[in-house]
Amino acid sequence: MQNLPDYIDSLLSTDSYGHPAADVQLIQTHISYVLIAGEFVYKFKKPMNFGFLDFSTLDKRAHYCLQEVTLNRRLCPEIYLERVTVTRAPDGYALGGDGDIVEYGVKMRRLEEKQMMGRVLAAGALTATHLDRIVDTLVPFYESAEVNDEIRSYGRTESVAVNVVENFEQTEAFVDGPALSREQFEQIKAYALAVLKQEERFDRRIADERIRDCHGDLYSANICLGDKVYIFDCIEFNDRFRYSDVAGDIGFLAMDLDFHGLDDLADHFVSRYVERSGDRGLLDLIAFYKCYRAYVRGKINLFTAADAGVEPATAADCTAQATRYFELAQRYAREDS
Repeated sequence: MQNLPDYIDSLLSTDSYGHPAADVQLIQTHISYVLIAGEFVYKFKKPMNFGFLDFSTLDKRAHYCLQEVTLNRRLCPEIYLERVTVTRAPDGYALGGDGDIVEYGVKMRRLEEKQMMGRVLAAGALTATHLDRIVDTLVPFYESAEVNDEIRSYGRTESVAVNVVENFEQTEAFVDGPALSREQFEQIKAYALAVLKQEERFDRRIADERIRDCHGDLYSANICLGDKVYIFDCIEFNDRFRYSDVAGDIGFLAMDLDFHGLDDLADHFVSRYVERSGDRGLLDLIAFYKCYRAYVRGKINLFTAADAGVEPATAADCTAQATRYFELAQRYAREDS
């Protein structure tokens, strides 16, 4: 491993843990180090500042680790165990030791990899019953999710527009590239801005109390279909990505199913959610939010492909993924116009 923080190097040793760990596996994302050690997972935030996400100081990482545990316990109290510290003493680094605190992290119980929704999808084994179980988990979650005047304000068109317009501003430099054509960009943007002008549609959602403290990242990568449904890794780093219309979350997972060619299951998921929740108003904006989520996923893949540190094969795969997401966003825009 190259260019790893000293404390991560130290935690790669199986002796660093007070529980059995035959080996330690490190997984990196652009914002995290994730260490899998026996039956537990430890997640540490990289000292990054992307504007919409700021983990640049130890105090901020301490705060967001606590937020991650608190918010994810809403759906996974058995999985998110505690915030942990990494300390440094003369004899080296330790988890929860008595030395100076050099880092904070999140300790989680390890989930079964083979039961992750992404793997179930890849195996062609996803069924309507799986989706019914997800709905049965989500309906009480949204019913009990926090709502107040601040959260409601994020359902207003001007607040929704901040996230939507930001996407177009951040992708304009990629227009006419291999993944995003000028026609797609203009058509999707025109559709989104036209919907945002229809304030009464968004006002109805506010009046119906459908703007909640949601999950913010509800798609197959963050769902485990085990002995119970575990929906994990919600957005903790920026409230404006989590305070939203419930339709934004439901639309994300429905879009994800469409992306995998499972349109019938996507329709079943949305219909089942509406039936169980009584939220018929969700159908008025579901296409808008599916389009928004597809565009966000396209954008993320563009950013990854453009990263100079990414392997060429990964960049090519991300470009191909981005192409498919933008095609899907364009499909939603056309069908709902």
